[in-house]
Amino acid sequence: MAEDAAGSRKRLPEAERKGEYMGYEELKIEGRNAVLEAFRSGKTIDKLFVLDGCQDGPVKSITREARKHDTIINYVAKERLDQLSETGKHQGVIAVSAAYEYAEVEDILAAAEEKGEAPFIIILDGIEDPHNLGAIIRTANQAGAHGVIIPKRRAVGLTPTVARTSAGAINYTPVAKVTNISNTMKELKDKGMWFVCADMDGTRMYDLDLTGPIGLVIGNEGEGVSPLVKKNCDMVASIPMKGDIDSLNASVATGVLAYEIVRQRMIKG
Repeated sequence: MAEDAAGSRKRLPEAERKGEYMGYEELKIEGRNAVLEAFRSGKTIDKLFVLDGCQDGPVKSITREARKHDTIINYVAKERLDQLSETGKHQGVIAVSAAYEYAEVEDILAAAEEKGEAPFIIILDGIEDPHNLGAIIRTANQAGAHGVIIPKRRAVGLTPTVARTSAGAINYTPVAKVTNISNTMKELKDKGMWFVCADMDGTRMYDLDLTGPIGLVIGNEGEGVSPLVKKNCDMVASIPMKGDIDSLNASVATGVLAYEIVRQRMIKG
């Protein structure tokens, strides 16, 4: 069943019930937090699919936002949601919107300027796992980073899995996609930025000055930061390891280093 803007329910057209309407390019946002934040951020949602009979608090909040934005609400069976889901973790709600747009690097710098803050950018050198990218975008938002930069080739982009894992942060934190990470870093250096990359052979992060306009560079899950990108970094930071293995997950390492930057900025004021 579907609900129009006036709140009345109607039967889904045959094509929609079978899923044939999904032939054109669009983005599915899955999971309660991700869907709710998409609405609250002002993102245009074309359709909302909700598990029929589900009326708990979080779902009511989502449908309330949907009605505010004149979004058509489709109440469907769990089997239908499972069919539509690309992540397998829809939590009873799937929103459909246009694909996420990438920002420009200039947009990220403008965001810092608007806040009157020194730029803080996270640069990802070949992150391939969508769960890592989503988690990093979420961390970037909470740590106050002004944006994330990713390469066009050999890296994951803004997929539905990334959107869900970011828990809605993708709606607030700009992500720029560039052709060449090293060249972009050189251009940002000309604008006064410094760069620190993560590597276990680097200087302890506590012993580095990570204040001021800074870019945090995180490398590929398996190979780390590429030699050319590392060459363009002004500092190499290591995270103290006390366990039996020698590395952290890329998104966890990002969080640890990002919050060391936050800590130093707070102390400096």
